[in-house]
Amino acid sequence: MIKKPPFRKLRGYAFDPSLSLQMDTAHINDIVYKIPWEELSPGPCGEYVEVIDYDPTVKKYYLPADLNDQYALVQDGFDPSEGDPRFHQQMVYAAAMLTIKNFEKALGRKVQWAFRRVLDKRYEVFVPKLRIYPHAFRDANAYYSPVKKALLFGYFSASPVDEALNMPDSLVFTCLSHDIVAHETTHAILDGMHNQYNEATNRDMLAFHEAFADIVALFQHFTFPQVLEHQIAKTRGDLKTQNLLGQLAQQFGTAIGNYGSLRDAIGKIDETTNEWKPAQPDPDNYRRVTEPHARGSILVAAVFEAFISIYNSRVADLLRIASNGTGILPLGDLHPDLVKRLADEASKAAGHVLNMCIRALDYCPPIDLNFGDYLRAIITADIDLVTDDTRKYRLAFIEAFRRRGIYPEGIKTLSIDSLKFPLLNIGFQSGKKEKKKHNPTPVFEFGTETQKLFNIIIVFLRDYGNQIKYVNDRQDIFELTSDYIGGAPAKEGRPEILGLHKRINLKFSNSSEFGKLTGLVFSPEAARLGIRRSVRYNGPAFQIQNLRLVSRTGPEGNQINEVIFAITQKSGVIFKGGKFWKHYIPEPSIDPKDPKKQPAPPPADGFEFKGGCTLIFDLDSERLKYAIAKPIIDMDGVLSGKPMEINMVRLQKQYDVQHGTDDLSINEYARYFGSGDHRIAEPFAFLHNH
Repeated sequence: MIKKPPFRKLRGYAFDPSLSLQMDTAHINDIVYKIPWEELSPGPCGEYVEVIDYDPTVKKYYLPADLNDQYALVQDGFDPSEGDPRFHQQMVYAAAMLTIKNFEKALGRKVQWAFRRVLDKRYEVFVPKLRIYPHAFRDANAYYSPVKKALLFGYFSASPVDEALNMPDSLVFTCLSHDIVAHETTHAILDGMHNQYNEATNRDMLAFHEAFADIVALFQHFTFPQVLEHQIAKTRGDLKTQNLLGQLAQQFGTAIGNYGSLRDAIGKIDETTNEWKPAQPDPDNYRRVTEPHARGSILVAAVFEAFISIYNSRVADLLRIASNGTGILPLGDLHPDLVKRLADEASKAAGHVLNMCIRALDYCPPIDLNFGDYLRAIITADIDLVTDDTRKYRLAFIEAFRRRGIYPEGIKTLSIDSLKFPLLNIGFQSGKKEKKKHNPTPVFEFGTETQKLFNIIIVFLRDYGNQIKYVNDRQDIFELTSDYIGGAPAKEGRPEILGLHKRINLKFSNSSEFGKLTGLVFSPEAARLGIRRSVRYNGPAFQIQNLRLVSRTGPEGNQINEVIFAITQKSGVIFKGGKFWKHYIPEPSIDPKDPKKQPAPPPADGFEFKGGCTLIFDLDSERLKYAIAKPIIDMDGVLSGKPMEINMVRLQKQYDVQHGTDDLSINEYARYFGSGDHRIAEPFAFLHNH
């Protein structure tokens, strides 16, 4: 019996077709993607994605690519070609699957697409495959559709500002750009992990979606060995200078009339002199710039600078050896062996940085994320997994963020210890002796009854972890997780599951202490604060999201085993004259008793103010480790013994952003990306057209 191969090799572009038409880059642009082997049907269609090539402009289905054809298999798929739709299908499949593979490597679990809502009793439906349309429309755009659960790529006629860069009126296919495909795939993955990150609750939310998608696309360049070695040789090992690795979507940028790439992390072409200039960090930009792409480029530049600092530290010894201790390389081409060693270090550093950025998503609040929160998540996730930061990766990130004026809220100093989310001092056990003693920072002191309630929850979460770690099928993972969140009747070989939502409602519905921990309302104060009662249970309404098991092994062999989930809640508020006036009780988005019932629209000048908390439980020490909250209540007041009130600081900021009083330049986005009835059906199509 012939053993199944580990990889499927598919030819494609490292960047886009334009680089294959240049003498200097043609030999590095045509690459072979190594994609984990899976059985494919024509399309291609596999476990995660299905490519559907219908062109509505000409009203035609193109012949689907059969990557199992014997001739396609022996020559690594179809030849790169701008004129062959089958290669277009192959290209989007390969680039999307590379992106999925990198996420699963960093997260240590299967990627899941955002669920689909339908009007029946079970309204969260598993989405098995992300659909990809390589020729979805004729326009200079590409986007992820949360409604269709699909990636849609456009094509258009080029209108370059410099005809030497691109032939006028030539067709440009966005589906042939690795960067654009990786960018849109990342939007889809991020939506599956945090489906409220496309709401403009602050200046950073939309910018983060764009920046994070760019970061993934950018650092995937470093997985292409021949590209990396070429650019190392060309820059003589100095990646701070102009190079392809820091640029995104070259052909798209020039074809729509821009100089250079669509976005550049380390510099840009001066439109007056037509010369490339390195970017200089300006802290004022973070306070002033609000347009999502421009604001997102600040985060991209910070992460790229952190990578450059890490890379320079890793190769300092090699450069000293090659320069006889001076650090100044002699004139002439670098020795090929030195190029390979520098490229190897760059690839390792880029892989580590990308993993740090992806892993941090598990440590982010479920809503209202800002760049400072993300820095804290990067630092905390890395400390949990890597105990000894000998190469100072964390300091590199902190310095890069500091140089751009990005400072997290609520910390006294910009030290690693201050940035790390504080460990919670809630010492409870489930009858199992602790393996390791912890000395966490005291934050909350809970009574014995609350500790017993937490004890019940962690026993339940440990059971979930034991069940889910043996499940590999993505639909089975989705359904089992849904059962543990919402509950499920007894099945053959499995008892009834009393879901996490009901357990929390029953145990904490009158717990002021749980409210202090999460920043949400779990007490009779709910109605006074504009929070409706649950239509299923006797308590304030809330939603549980993104229950998952996190099991990872660090470089020193240390392991983390955690169960993470998020709780969100919303309060109805009405403003008059730009100031808070009173509360109203919002309608449920879906009524389980009558799923077809449409919720009533919010009253005039009303909108939904949201809070949320990510809870991270350590299964080894059997304790609640972190509570990463965006509180709906005034935490300072509650912790000091005052009556529970709404968090006016967060409320006013969210209102100002979503109603344009914060800055008129973001008003157009905020109207469409806000909450409630103002949300547009295709947010990323709107965003990418601007």
